[in-house]
Amino acid sequence: MTLIHPVILCGGSGTRLWPVSRKSCPKPFLPLVGNRTLFEATLDRCGDRTLFAAPTVVAGTQHLAHVGAQLGGFPDARIVVEPEAKNTAAAIALAAELLPEDAVMLVCPSDHHIADVPAFAAAARAAAALAADDWLVSFGIAPTAPETGFGYILRGDELPGGYRVERFVEKPDLATATQFLASGGYSWNGGIFAFRAGAFLAELGQHRPDISEAVRRAVEQGQEDGHLFHPDPAAIAAIKGESVDYAVMEKTARAAMVPVAMGWSDIGNWQALRDALPGDEAGNRAEGRVELVGCTNVLARTDGPRISIIGLADVAVIVDGDDVLVTTMEGAQLVGKLTGAAQQ
Repeated sequence: MTLIHPVILCGGSGTRLWPVSRKSCPKPFLPLVGNRTLFEATLDRCGDRTLFAAPTVVAGTQHLAHVGAQLGGFPDARIVVEPEAKNTAAAIALAAELLPEDAVMLVCPSDHHIADVPAFAAAARAAAALAADDWLVSFGIAPTAPETGFGYILRGDELPGGYRVERFVEKPDLATATQFLASGGYSWNGGIFAFRAGAFLAELGQHRPDISEAVRRAVEQGQEDGHLFHPDPAAIAAIKGESVDYAVMEKTARAAMVPVAMGWSDIGNWQALRDALPGDEAGNRAEGRVELVGCTNVLARTDGPRISIIGLADVAVIVDGDDVLVTTMEGAQLVGKLTGAAQQ
């Protein structure tokens, strides 16, 4: 089998995990689940050199030091340094332009948690086989709850190792998400994709020629610096950013999906992090100097001061330096709107 080329995207600011995640050091570069950072764990999942080629990492200038410090056992990784963020369609296209046309890319966000790595590898093989036949493939994550914070994929006709995509669905309301879960035909769209580099660029050129042309120009006029590649800043500045979902995946006639249950979480807020961590018999998760009495499903973590909580359920209490966050799990989605989160 031809080696799969991992493309690891290091974007975003992770403000919904404030105060631990900050713009200067966002969640991909933090050890939120276990001792490895989410970025390091993403690299680890793509470390089997019988299956994966050396990774391409797409990261902003402001996070270059974190990427370099955490690459560890991947000295042959290539880093594409974005002068400014222009969303995922452009980021993926930059990597595609730098890879051989026939390279099968596996696009992985750097800030997700995957508990079942063998299931991930099996899905990567299935997706790569479809991608080699010029399907543009999404990982369809097996849903475990009627989540309203994710997009969904409705599977269509069966293909070898996967399915055609019948349609992509925007984030639904709770009633619709509950119907999706009950139907059995819907998966979460986890933002993990596989496609041949040339096939992706052809589809991007068809549906968003402005992005395609600007990225091609950015690469042609870019500069190599060892294992770093710097796209031309002026060409990047001209791009109107758009997600790969809107720019390509929802428009192509060659969309496919591979279903997978792999213990996936986007660690999108404090509730998602709580649910990704092992809990005690009352469902509590504690890190640091924490004392809990009569609590259930509480997440408490501190880097110093003692946290003492009595009689609460479904809350997060987070202490990081001089900052303290207290939120219900229901309110966890709103953390990114706090003034402190927006400023740091």
